[in-house]
Amino acid sequence: MIDRDETLKALTRRQLFQRCTTGMGAIALASLLNDDLLAASPTGAMDAMSARQPHFPGTAKRIIYMHMAGAPSQLDLFDHKPKLIEFNGKDVPAELIKNERFAFIKGTPKCLATPHTFARHGMSGAEISNLLPHLATMVDDVCFIKSMHTDHFNHAPAQLFVHTGSQLQGRPSMGSWLTYGLGTPNKDLPGFVVLTSGGVQPDGGTALWGNGFLPSVYQGTQFRSQGNPVLFVSNPEGMSSQVRRESLDALGDLNRLHLSKSHDPEIATRIAQYELAYRMQTTVPELMEIAKEPKEIHEMYGTEPGKTSFANNCLLARRLVERGVRFIQLYHWGWDSHGTTPGDDLITGLPKRCRETDQASTALLKDLKQRGLLEDTLVIWGGEFGRTPMNEARGGSKFLGRDHHPHCFTIWMAGGGIKSGISHGSTDELGYNVAEEGVHVHDLQATILHCMGLDHTKLTYRFQGRDFRLTDVHGKVVEKILV
Repeated sequence: MIDRDETLKALTRRQLFQRCTTGMGAIALASLLNDDLLAASPTGAMDAMSARQPHFPGTAKRIIYMHMAGAPSQLDLFDHKPKLIEFNGKDVPAELIKNERFAFIKGTPKCLATPHTFARHGMSGAEISNLLPHLATMVDDVCFIKSMHTDHFNHAPAQLFVHTGSQLQGRPSMGSWLTYGLGTPNKDLPGFVVLTSGGVQPDGGTALWGNGFLPSVYQGTQFRSQGNPVLFVSNPEGMSSQVRRESLDALGDLNRLHLSKSHDPEIATRIAQYELAYRMQTTVPELMEIAKEPKEIHEMYGTEPGKTSFANNCLLARRLVERGVRFIQLYHWGWDSHGTTPGDDLITGLPKRCRETDQASTALLKDLKQRGLLEDTLVIWGGEFGRTPMNEARGGSKFLGRDHHPHCFTIWMAGGGIKSGISHGSTDELGYNVAEEGVHVHDLQATILHCMGLDHTKLTYRFQGRDFRLTDVHGKVVEKILV
């Protein structure tokens, strides 16, 4: 049963105005107010996704977050450690791993130098692995954060921690917080879109883009590259658009009647979502028609229309940005380089993941830049934690691999008010711990919200008697990476 008192307590100022402004007084008030202040959906229900002003002018208007599920090895891609060559094959110093708990490593592991080569690129001289030749051409547009650290070393809780601020399910995801705080300028597409590739969903599952305790209108919508782009958005067989429209109108009348009696805001959400789904029947198919892009664009991204791939998702991300979608989340699975088989080792598996993503992620940067979109689009690339500077050698495996490592890892960011051509922070000579300028996951989240014009301490939602936020009770903006 719905607690009416609790529902009324949860009313926003906008909802209060909409429920109370009736009669002649409402007509007079409406004539004095800007129409945009009382934005409503076509159903008359409150439009929770209306674009809203940030706390202060942000440097970014939208975000593309590319998450490499499984955790890429920073030591083989970004964080070159010549000292590991000297220690290669030797026992790791005992003081480093004293009282350490690993996911899979047993006993005293041996140090592992990267089997790949590094070189400096661009005016910034950033050191990049030979596995990322495309990204190497754009290092002067990128900020590398080499001192990331997290609290968790298993995939699902670590992924949840990055994207929801908690290792437990039930908290709103970053995209949900952003659409809750800022809404979206496009009325015909969701404000938060998710695209997956790599054959497997990320370990954290759909909770990574869930709305948690926020109204369900703020949850992420997963788009698919094959078949119906959005499940159940198409008309059932035998139902015409006219019949669908009439059915929605009748259903809307019933929902509004129920809303007037129960005052449950989730009913207003349901009305708005039905209407959005109806409009998406026209907008989504046009959005997904990447085959109409010029030949040179497909060559730049490495896209293959009609297939499921990270490249296709990167091109879709650019098209979503152009249409005003607020938060676009790309997940690509397969970066868990344990070295148990050729499929997950550093010699075969890791290069394959890089080939699947390097060209497309770099093309996305170039494409946004040439269209003038990068300056107000924040692009983020990274995993949930790092990899150990020691060989895992699980069960005596002869394949090279690294275990989970929460103490340090690398991500990169570009556009949207982030300084370009810099590296922030550093790790020790073996790449085991952060040495300078550590950036915790909550610091990253605070910085992302700051770029969007949101104070992470003020973007809150009251639930079960307390104010919750993405950064919990932690987090500080990393000022040194901001323009």
